[in-house]
Amino acid sequence: MQLSLILWLSLVTISVAPPSTEIGRRRTEKLQPSETSSYENIDLNNYDPSLDIYGDSLDLNNYDELYDYSEPEPKIEVGTLATLAKKTEMVTTKAPPKITPNPSFKKPTEPGLFGSMTEQGLPTCLLCVCLGSSVYCDDVDLTTIPPLPKETTYFYARFNKIEQIRSGDFAGLKKLKRVDLSSNSLSQIDEDAFRLLPSLQELILSENQLRALPELPSSLVHLDAKLNQLQSSGIRTEAFKDLTKLQFLYLSDNKLDYIPVPLPFSLQSLHLQNNKIQTMHKDTFCDSQDRTFIRRALEDIRLDGNPINLSRFGEGYFCIPRLPTGTFH
Repeated sequence: MQLSLILWLSLVTISVAPPSTEIGRRRTEKLQPSETSSYENIDLNNYDPSLDIYGDSLDLNNYDELYDYSEPEPKIEVGTLATLAKKTEMVTTKAPPKITPNPSFKKPTEPGLFGSMTEQGLPTCLLCVCLGSSVYCDDVDLTTIPPLPKETTYFYARFNKIEQIRSGDFAGLKKLKRVDLSSNSLSQIDEDAFRLLPSLQELILSENQLRALPELPSSLVHLDAKLNQLQSSGIRTEAFKDLTKLQFLYLSDNKLDYIPVPLPFSLQSLHLQNNKIQTMHKDTFCDSQDRTFIRRALEDIRLDGNPINLSRFGEGYFCIPRLPTGTFH
């Protein structure tokens, strides 16, 4: 009974289910579009491949009006720069830009900025070096004293070719303290060249050709005139008497034949070596009438290189703390 029931159910199932091949075919037909469906509405019998159908919308007879091909294009020669030349001409005719000068700039020749013009054609502070109140004019081929700023305190003009100092070269320089003119060709100094300088303390005139000294200011502390041609006749009488601040007097390597007297009491160092001094007065350093007088400041006296015999003037040294350097025999 059970077996017959199973056989009956199998037959029913086979008759109801559609074959698998039929189902696959139907699915393929749904996925692929029909080839003939896109051309069903085209009437090939009435199709005309000519362009007459565009006659109403496109007029080829009037198309030439858009561009005229009858006129040939201009020929362009290689190397022709006519157009570039026009551009260049426009550039050259253009007005140059206006430059506004810096209002803070001053010409170097303007007085007060770089000083007055020197004989070399340059302002002093361009030819020389100005640092603060000091002016350095060493080795710049000067032949005269250049115009100096009024505030000059220290002036250096070594290793030049200056031959003369005139009375007005330092006029008005009330703050000038030091002047160094060593290693020049000085042979003449006007009498008033330094006398009117109220602040001058150091005057260096070494290695020149001086035969005489000018009048000196009372403010002088240091005078160096060694290696010149100074003669005793070139130093006026009592030239150093009123120099109450003078401490250093260097007159070595000259042609002096006696010690210039009187010497100020402020003097500390006196260099007279390599001159022609043969004799000395007994009151040159001391006061023979006052045995209590002592010259304590003068501790450095150089008389070596002179033909003088210092032992002959023993009484002339009792007031000084040290004997002079020189020949004792």
